[in-house]
Amino acid sequence: MVLLLALPLAAQKEYGIHFSNLINEELTLESAIRLGLENNNQFLSAQQEIIIAEQRVKEARSLFLPQLAVQGTATWYDVDYPMVLPDSVGNRLIPVNTSAGQDNKHQFLGAGVTATQYLYSGGRLRNTLKIAQANLKQAQSKYEAVKNSLVRDIKQTFFALLYAQQNAELAKTVQEKAKDYTRSMNLSAWDRVRAQYLTSVLTSLKSAADNDLHKAQLAMLVVLNKELNSTIVVKGDFKPVQADLDLPHLNLWSMEFRPELKAAIYALELDNLTIDLALSRRYPDLILTGTYERLGFEDLSDENKQVSLAIRLPLSYNLFTQSTQRKAEQKQSTLRRSAIEDTIRVQVAENYADMLFWQAEVLTRQNDWNEVQKSLTKAESSSRPNVQALEALQAYYRMGHDYYEALKNNLSAKAGLEWAVGRDL
Repeated sequence: MVLLLALPLAAQKEYGIHFSNLINEELTLESAIRLGLENNNQFLSAQQEIIIAEQRVKEARSLFLPQLAVQGTATWYDVDYPMVLPDSVGNRLIPVNTSAGQDNKHQFLGAGVTATQYLYSGGRLRNTLKIAQANLKQAQSKYEAVKNSLVRDIKQTFFALLYAQQNAELAKTVQEKAKDYTRSMNLSAWDRVRAQYLTSVLTSLKSAADNDLHKAQLAMLVVLNKELNSTIVVKGDFKPVQADLDLPHLNLWSMEFRPELKAAIYALELDNLTIDLALSRRYPDLILTGTYERLGFEDLSDENKQVSLAIRLPLSYNLFTQSTQRKAEQKQSTLRRSAIEDTIRVQVAENYADMLFWQAEVLTRQNDWNEVQKSLTKAESSSRPNVQALEALQAYYRMGHDYYEALKNNLSAKAGLEWAVGRDL
């Protein structure tokens, strides 16, 4: 129980949920995750589900304590025949005074306390508490599943915006270089037409990069649930990452850490408990009840005391039908758990394959990008620009764009693999 209650606090400590209110001018990945968790309705709702489940556990524990009731009544009556008061005021008998000269208009007063304690309930109270505790574990697992999914989305959106910023900056640099090259060229009329075309292509690439940047900023604001007219810039390490792990280890970790699987296990536990609860209805209740009250006509001069021991055996027509129903639900939960395990293995395999591809591909593109940067620097220092220089700039931008795209996919693949496994790598 202590561990369950500590998990939400651990998540808050990990991402600092309560320590940010505004978007900074430059947002780090950690700050983005913090803001996203603070402002996501589904995540906040999952936190409230934990609070609700905790209160239900407390309610279930209170069933083991004596159930107390305190009651006070005042009844004014005018009767010609004896009567019994309603159940809400204690089923009191009001007699008729037959003495000559006596009227039957009086006031009846009563005050008392009743305590009821279940001495034996066939395991119903114990199973009710276990069900409440299993519901709390399930709510905690759902909370973790929502958090993990949201963190993955924020990471991938963050990397997409980081890529869009880098790509827009590259496009701007290439466009400026194209302008510088064009000013220093001594072109014929036909070459000038080609140069104008190539310059317009680079301008279009710059416009497309700016549009992609705008879309990425909008997507980041949406995932953070912030005002869509806000200005946002992110900063972080935009470099290749590696995950040197084998698939069997990742599958083992996913079976241990994925909260969706834990939730399925707790659902199966719940079904087992509901079967026990349905079967416990075959056993009697042993109930101890005690009452102390003061009562009387016009005053509280009389005193009543009683202690009762009762045995109650509930007879229900749906006892066996409920047991059969719960066993069928248990079988459904077993099948769902098996399906979830298969789904998780597929998700791990798919994200692992993406990670392997992009962590190798990004290094290849990085080497190509470094080489073309050196070649461009050498060409700029060794010869005067011509129309072919503009074509080279277009190729230069494409190689830079492809490298940054591979970086984004590499980082996103790692975020996806971490989500599939259920832990940071």
